[in-house]
Amino acid sequence: MIQKILFPFLYLVAYKSKFGLKFMDKTAKKHPKLVNIISTIGIYLGFAGMLLISYELIKNVIKIITMPEAMPGVGLVLPIPMKGAFYVPFFYWIISIFVLATVHEFAHGIVARLHNIKVKSSGVGFLSIIAPIIPLAFVEPDEKQLQKKSRKKQLAVFAAGPIANVLFAFLIMGLSFLIVTPLSNSMVEYNGVLVTGLISENNITMPAEIAGITENELIQEIDGTIITKTTDFTAILSNKSPGDQITLKTNVSNYDITLSKSPQNPEKAYLGVYVSQSKEIKESFKEKYGNVIPAIILWFIGLLYWLYLLNMGIGLFNLVPIGPVDGGRMLHLLLTKVFKEKWGVKIWKFISWFFILAVLFNIIFAFIK
Repeated sequence: MIQKILFPFLYLVAYKSKFGLKFMDKTAKKHPKLVNIISTIGIYLGFAGMLLISYELIKNVIKIITMPEAMPGVGLVLPIPMKGAFYVPFFYWIISIFVLATVHEFAHGIVARLHNIKVKSSGVGFLSIIAPIIPLAFVEPDEKQLQKKSRKKQLAVFAAGPIANVLFAFLIMGLSFLIVTPLSNSMVEYNGVLVTGLISENNITMPAEIAGITENELIQEIDGTIITKTTDFTAILSNKSPGDQITLKTNVSNYDITLSKSPQNPEKAYLGVYVSQSKEIKESFKEKYGNVIPAIILWFIGLLYWLYLLNMGIGLFNLVPIGPVDGGRMLHLLLTKVFKEKWGVKIWKFISWFFILAVLFNIIFAFIK
């Protein structure tokens, strides 16, 4: 099936099937009380998430207008490193997008079956920008049956997807604390803070670049204090003030640097670098397990990180009160209940367009910043 949007530049390619329909039906029938309780709580969590993400979007738009150096709060998530986009390595990106879409859509399907709403099909597909690029999964509830159900049941179906993503993100976070963190600590050692990029705000050269620091240098000491973790790095800088001089040692050279004011907070010191944690496999672990097994473990740890981040971020984004997304459909039901159909729809359209423009403003600003 091909759904033309701006064909051949923007279109959907989808394959409909019956995959997973029995699972949705079985889950809904086997645990009806549990699914009903979770989906009902999900309605309230959905509206709470809608308020949270709406507040953050509005706050970010105000920051961008009043502080041009502010960072955008919304951006494209792409497997290509480019200005204006949030970069995710390709295999992490494609796996994470597919998993979060599956979790999202199966949750919709399970709650739909709980309320005896027929799910016509499930499937996989791609959002295509000239060529198939962004993977997706979907379920297709019977819209006519859905619209005949009570507002509460409709809200439960709409909230199920994004709330499932958020809960899945918390599940991954819990697994990370219980399993991944102890495993990681046993196999890796932290050996400094890696400079991954130099920050330039409004064409103003920042202290790190002035001093001559370059990308991929490893920060090892500041004022004689050994730096092994990013928390060491941020803790030292947080105790400094603009104008303070520091001696910074990397694996390349020593630098005498005068810190400047932070663009976000003039009272805080600013170095002007993007950093990430540098670590290496412990020699004792290599001797016991070789090089391949630690590399595989680290890859899966990275996958869990992206699964957490994207499920949380995209799950919350789906609660933005914009027309066709879950948050928009939830708000439509609420407003038409409170203000009746005519005024409810007018208010809903106004709010929807407001947040469409807010999202576009953030995305465009990310590309022109």
